[in-house]
Amino acid sequence: MQASGSVLEGIGNTPLVALRKVVPPDCARIVVKLEGQNPTGSMKDRMAQAMVARAEADGRLRPGDTIVEYTGGSTGASLALVCAAKGYRLRIVTSRAFSEEKLTQMAAFGAELTLIESEGNLITKQLISDMIAAAREISRQPRTYWTDQLNNADSIAGYHPMGEEIWRQSDGKVDAFIQAIGTTASLRGVATVLRRHNPAVRIVAVEPAESAVLSGGKPGAHKIEGIGIGYAPPMWDPHLVDEVIPVSTAEGEAMARRLAREEGLFTGTSSGANVVAAIRLGRRLGPDATIATLLVDSGLKYLSTDVYRRAARA
Repeated sequence: MQASGSVLEGIGNTPLVALRKVVPPDCARIVVKLEGQNPTGSMKDRMAQAMVARAEADGRLRPGDTIVEYTGGSTGASLALVCAAKGYRLRIVTSRAFSEEKLTQMAAFGAELTLIESEGNLITKQLISDMIAAAREISRQPRTYWTDQLNNADSIAGYHPMGEEIWRQSDGKVDAFIQAIGTTASLRGVATVLRRHNPAVRIVAVEPAESAVLSGGKPGAHKIEGIGIGYAPPMWDPHLVDEVIPVSTAEGEAMARRLAREEGLFTGTSSGANVVAAIRLGRRLGPDATIATLLVDSGLKYLSTDVYRRAARA
């Protein structure tokens, strides 16, 4: 019997599968990384592990310290997993604008939650600013390390292995990579690796159509969790991407439901938005091209949201 030394060894090496039924005939081949198979059900396990490990390595984080972060949930659950495995106290600033499942999962791993109110339980620029301000205030306490995900470039390295996995699993046949923008770390990490292998790989960002600030629009409220903070994230590099595709909340939700029913792939709204954008690009590139994108987390994180409540009523 071969047993892993820690749950953290279960992070990464997720499957890459081709979509079959939701992709129209005139479209490129679309392959998706099943990041819901990470220990917490999210790709954010990769970046949480990287942020903590790098802070430990250079002394910013020491045994007995407390970690603090603001998060919509998936980063919080991933940090909570890492903290549980390594023995750190974790304080999370979040909101009921995000799914109940995410709040419950963070608490289950031992995170202490501070909840910030949001009008109408919508994700807005003001909510993100309020969450950041609360995390900053907590970080001033002694022996407290703020991972500060929007500004922490350590997270980018956590996604370099994902880029290598995509390249290897696709046999080096990737013409484009698409990813929705939260902190930008996953897009930057994967794009760096793919372009190292092939400088011609097309890199495409996805954002909520209701808050299409990267496309030159105005910030607005939306319900695509984990992305669209209402302004360009500090780590955003417009020179890295070839284009930005806005996708609405309704489109992302509808595709998430289709992926579950037609492909057997259970995921959330930002993943649905990734696939919507991949199909739009795929129709332009044609059937000889291959596009890689991410199903960033598990649909189990969204059972209480409109995505699957509507599916249950349908």
